[in-house]
Amino acid sequence: MWRLVMGQGPSPSRDGAYAAASEYFDSGAFQNELAQLVAIPTESQEPHGAPHLRNYLTEAIAPLLEKLGFEWEIFDNPVSGAPPLMLAERIEDPALLTVLTYGHGDVVRGQERQWRDGLSPFTLTEEGERLYGRGGADNKGQHLINLRAMAAVIAARGRLGFNVKLLVEMGEEVGSPGLKAFCAAQKQRLSADVFIASDGPRLSPDTPTLFTGSRGGATFDLCVELREGAHHSGNFGGLLADPAIILAHALASITDGRGQIRIPEWRPDSLTPRVREMLAALPPVEAGFALDPDWGEASLSMTERVFGWNSFAVLAMLSGAPEAPVNAISGWARATCQLRFVVGTSLEDIVPALRRHLAREGFSQVEVTPAADGVFPATRLEPDNPWLWFASESLARTTGDAPHVLPNLGGSLPNDCFAEVLGLPTIWVPHSYAGCSQHAPNEHVLKPVMRQALVCMAGLFADLGEREVPPAKAISTIPKPPP
Repeated sequence: MWRLVMGQGPSPSRDGAYAAASEYFDSGAFQNELAQLVAIPTESQEPHGAPHLRNYLTEAIAPLLEKLGFEWEIFDNPVSGAPPLMLAERIEDPALLTVLTYGHGDVVRGQERQWRDGLSPFTLTEEGERLYGRGGADNKGQHLINLRAMAAVIAARGRLGFNVKLLVEMGEEVGSPGLKAFCAAQKQRLSADVFIASDGPRLSPDTPTLFTGSRGGATFDLCVELREGAHHSGNFGGLLADPAIILAHALASITDGRGQIRIPEWRPDSLTPRVREMLAALPPVEAGFALDPDWGEASLSMTERVFGWNSFAVLAMLSGAPEAPVNAISGWARATCQLRFVVGTSLEDIVPALRRHLAREGFSQVEVTPAADGVFPATRLEPDNPWLWFASESLARTTGDAPHVLPNLGGSLPNDCFAEVLGLPTIWVPHSYAGCSQHAPNEHVLKPVMRQALVCMAGLFADLGEREVPPAKAISTIPKPPP
């Protein structure tokens, strides 16, 4: 179990922020506010969710921000028909440090009929240490924690001691349309010294996690179209090429039998000794279900495979009519595939490299079509960026144990908007855990994780109000996991 370490250093207001954050959670106020946010069905993937997206900003987030001294404005999305965005500011003194933070208020489909008895996606339900509800983990609970942690610092100190700019989007679950264009257009208003936000899961529920970017994702279709219609497998078997077999062999050429990537351009060069040293300090990946230790790059640890390497997956395959097979050779076959990739992989060359590989392997019939909105760039900070170690030391000061530090999340986030477009160092402090059923029925958060996260963020924001850009740290200060 984590422990709260108070009274370290010359800042009684830090202890006051701890106390205010703890009282907010223990009084039930956090649970009540989260219930109000969850109740708004902000399903950005469904047309019926559209009116709720703006309402979430105006009726739920805006009143909260006003109480914290923020000024806010809602913008139409640069992409026609896409959800709105909110930009809010609390400027205490232009000479102070400025932090940009972020959250997304939209959620994936509710999938109401698939939740177990007694649960509903848009009603927060408490069962023991779990709070069930769509968006609790992704991402309503996470940005609520950060805002309320700031409120705890203000309550203890009377001010934050730094400036805050908040960007809330309502389309993250549909690929963040317009976010990059908005950041480019509003670059001056979004200028800051550092980006600090929360999304994704911790590596372990009991220990805070830090990461500075995310793996990228590129989605594309492989398709073999040989003829119109299907033809009798008895009359033409042995005379007509089978597109499903051709496609299966093409897919098999991309990796070996254990999933090791065979396309040279897809094998990154960024798993440096320093990054491996960081990853070696981490505990094994926890999933809540059995993992496959003999899958993926054989020379790497399981942690390195997901946080330091690329992985290829076939998301879906189809040929013929699987729901009602007939004795016929189909004229076509299609697979939707994805490459998750780290920094050190050329985004622009992913699909061209695949096409070159298929041509070398003799699969000229296979067409590669990139998804229109299925690309997320990979990002990460240098391992010894001073902001990373500033945040790491702050979290350790609160809990008494070193946090887990990842170079990047295994999944994808729109971090390139902040790291590349705005040019900011990016620090992510996730408040969920791997077993939260994110994007699935029965999504939930753990109350002990939420409480600890709230207190940790209060400590981090209190520390930000007392320091300027932190000094660079020595390489020897890699946090080690607790024994």
